[in-house]
This record gives sequence, C-alpha cells and structure tokens, in this order.
Amino acid sequence: MTGFKNFILRGNLVELAVAFIMALAFAAVVTATVGLVMDLIGKVGGTPDFSDYLWHGISIGAWLTAVISFLIIAAVVYFLIVVPYTKAKARYFPAEDEGTPADVALLQEIRDLLATQQGRSTSGPSDLG
Repeated sequence: MTGFKNFILRGNLVELAVAFIMALAFAAVVTATVGLVMDLIGKVGGTPDFSDYLWHGISIGAWLTAVISFLIIAAVVYFLIVVPYTKAKARYFPAEDEGTPADVALLQEIRDLLATQQGRSTSGPSDLG
C-alpha cells in the first residue's frame, strides 16, 4: 500500500494530470477560436468547408480544410498564447545574468591564490576569461 501511496502522491503525476486537464480545456478554446475564424472566412469568401472540392477529379477538399484549420490553429496558439507568454515571462521573470561559469570562477580563484602566495598581483588581464 505504501508503494501505491507514493505513486499517487508523486509530484510528477499530479503535475502531469493538471497539465493534461488544462490541455483539454485549452483545446476546446482553440477549437472554438478556429471555428470562429473559419466562420469569418465563410462570411467573406463563402463556405470555409472544402470537403466537396475536386481538383482534376481528385478529392483533396478534406485535406485542404485540414491544412487551413492547422494554419489557423498554429496562428491562434502563436499569437494568443506564445507571444503574450513570452512577453509576460520576460517582464515578470527577467533572465538572470549568467555570470562566470562555476569552473572558470574556480580556476580564477586558484590562480589568484597561487599568485598571492608567490607575491604577484592578479589585477592584469586574465587568460581564463
């Protein structure tokens, strides 16, 4: 029973379940937005469903509708989710200055200690960075 409790309470499982539920809810929003955009296209240029379209006797209408829907979904996700998220993340969680990598900092510290022991100054240009 302890193993089952550990499995259920594991953080990754809960986070994954929440992400899945949020993705399903978000998919409904994206689908509704695509339907709205397709209706707007239909108002401007006629029916946005190309299922009956034949090109030289080849039925490519369903494929054409799927491609147009995919492009609209990609645009909705990019412009309504990715761009605002990226801007908000940069504003509220700015990237920290990377600074000197730990290994280079350690080597610089060793160099400075050795120079101090030998009575030299380390204020000159550095070969390490």
